[in-house]
Amino acid sequence: MRTNDLTNEVLAGLREPRPYPAVTLVLPTHRTRPAKTQDPVRLRNLIAEASRRLHEDPAVPERVRAEVVGHLEQAEAEVDLVYTLDTLVLFAARGEHQFWHLPRSSPVERIVISDTFLTRNLVAAKAQNRPYWVLTFAEDRARLWSGSGEDLAEERREGFPIEQDKNLPAREWVPRTGDFPTGYRDEVALQHLRAVDADLAKLLEHEPRPLIIAGLAQGLSALEDVGTHAARSALATVPKGGLTDARASVVFDAIAPARAELLTARTDSALERLGQARGRKEFVAGIDEVWQAAQEGRLALLVVEEPFRQRVRLAGGHLEPLPEEGGEAGEEGAGGSGTGVAGQSVGSGEPYEVGDEADVDDAGEVRDDIVDETVEFALSTEAEVVFVPDGTLEEHGRIAGAVRYAWSRA
Repeated sequence: MRTNDLTNEVLAGLREPRPYPAVTLVLPTHRTRPAKTQDPVRLRNLIAEASRRLHEDPAVPERVRAEVVGHLEQAEAEVDLVYTLDTLVLFAARGEHQFWHLPRSSPVERIVISDTFLTRNLVAAKAQNRPYWVLTFAEDRARLWSGSGEDLAEERREGFPIEQDKNLPAREWVPRTGDFPTGYRDEVALQHLRAVDADLAKLLEHEPRPLIIAGLAQGLSALEDVGTHAARSALATVPKGGLTDARASVVFDAIAPARAELLTARTDSALERLGQARGRKEFVAGIDEVWQAAQEGRLALLVVEEPFRQRVRLAGGHLEPLPEEGGEAGEEGAGGSGTGVAGQSVGSGEPYEVGDEADVDDAGEVRDDIVDETVEFALSTEAEVVFVPDGTLEEHGRIAGAVRYAWSRA
């Protein structure tokens, strides 16, 4: 599955406690050859490493280990590594398994054995790839598409796809202002547009998202003219016909300028809200301040530069940035990947991870993915998360937020 399928309900289900052990595997993957050819071997090695750790865990009976490893192997067999994105996440527990392709890279391979699945990579990918709707229409047909990041798939719901009712009696042309040379001058075509607008209104009421509408220029004008707020709520339009019978990849390419427009508008809106928060003294910036506010549940808005990752040391309740290069003492290879081993003692029921974010030394904990952790904290308290282009927040340490004033008062 991909981020387009990652609803709030799905995330809530993944966060539910499982009987120990629940296993999460995180594998950075490649989109192109020749690097892509190594992904199957690395996945096999990661599963073998997870199996070894389960075998060594005294809290896991052999029959349970065999069942969970069997689900990992089933997931491996079902994954089509030809169509990988940037990260593959596998979940397995007794009686279940699933996998997710994510368009967001993970810095390391990871094995997490706990009583819950690790959803951090999923929530970060979901926040980065805000979902949107696309309507493609003509005088006789309309289709609905659901988009998220680089995924676009047709949706069949709320009456879509909509075909013009050919059984309606022909009526005389209704005089209209303006020139509509194709298809939109007779009452049958106009009723079709009204039906499209009505179903679009229902969809946006049940699941609000940014909307892109694509159709001929005269069709866009006619839809706005006969419709209500639904058709007029589009944040971007694409004056292009011939998309009602097109493949998803063709539609995706056609709406590229509109998608860029949506991203620009969202970035501008987020920066404007940060400016307003500064004026009200409800502004936090830098990874330490923002992380603290996220942990306390005070963030209303979190804005992060898209490529930003930060390795930190946690000591005395504050974060000290660390360079990405180099490893902590006591690391060992895992699955031939060179990732580190960290976590609590196996069999304790506590998380045990390969490539964990919390290595511990005399100076404090070292966390490799504090930005994703902050994103998950923010989303868990219903904060809005916006990813912006590299360099946008340079003066604020590449991450900033607006806090809920009422939450910050003692």
